[in-house]
Amino acid sequence: MGARRPRRREQVMTATARPRVGFVGLGVMGSAMAGNVLATGAFEVGGFDIDAERRRAFAEAGAVAYDDLAALAAASDIVLTSLPSAAAFAAVLDGLAEHARPGTVVVETSTLDLRTKLDGAARLAGAGIEMLDAPVSGTGAQARTGDLIAYVSGAPEAIERARSLVEAFTRAHFELGDVGKGTLMKLVANHLVAVHNVAAAEALGFAQDLGLDLRQVLAAVGDGAGASRMFGVRGPDMVQGRYEPASIRMDVFAKDLEIIGTAAAEAGTATPLFDAARAVYRDGLSDGLVASDTAVVFEVLRRQPRPNEPAPSGRRESTSITDRKEQP
Repeated sequence: MGARRPRRREQVMTATARPRVGFVGLGVMGSAMAGNVLATGAFEVGGFDIDAERRRAFAEAGAVAYDDLAALAAASDIVLTSLPSAAAFAAVLDGLAEHARPGTVVVETSTLDLRTKLDGAARLAGAGIEMLDAPVSGTGAQARTGDLIAYVSGAPEAIERARSLVEAFTRAHFELGDVGKGTLMKLVANHLVAVHNVAAAEALGFAQDLGLDLRQVLAAVGDGAGASRMFGVRGPDMVQGRYEPASIRMDVFAKDLEIIGTAAAEAGTATPLFDAARAVYRDGLSDGLVASDTAVVFEVLRRQPRPNEPAPSGRRESTSITDRKEQP
């Protein structure tokens, strides 16, 4: 970000005023993070979303819902963005650059590609606004309980101003240096999420074929060396066949997978396990499992051909999806 520092907003606030935080994007993650911040009572919390129903629910939760981004930007000391795509981020950047006051800190928590984050930070800096690249790791269910990890990167002064906010909706956070380091760390984290989720699904399918009680498997294996966070978080959903409402939708996570794949290719990293896992998600999407939770990869794997069973015409045997069969 260079040596430039934004004008500190404290000069226009009283010593007793609560920081004014504006949340942009009130989906699963954004609304959950805002709810935890609101519950602390330490912040004045506002929010905006293009979806009127989300704004209504936000207001009913006791926060201030703004009808337009301009009003929220002008009223906030810190803005937190939680957005589904680079296109949505670009649209929000326009509003923030035009309407947020110089000295505003933007805490950008979305999972986007590195270039998008760096370009966004540069554009906001031109308007005197400091952006922190701070993607979060965790599911929507974890977000509701404050069980998130944030990977925060950006100017030290901006991190200092936003630290209490970040601590209000996370279990822990890591301060990683220059803008962009947060995104790179998130890509590594999501690489493991993708692989571990599919590994958990495959292992539970194996256990089912062996005739084991899957509830016992969750308890016994989950307490051993083979456990993973995804086995503990997604395993119960897989065993119960509980895929909606989604904590992380398949189509949203697919966007993250493409970002990881591109970054790995640019870095020259061989990712055979990730590539195999990504093929399972792609098969799920091709079968119409767009809005389902990513735990549904369990079903995707259970529909694949068994050994010595021919694959349907036109599909790769290693990633194909057959018609649903009755499970033992």
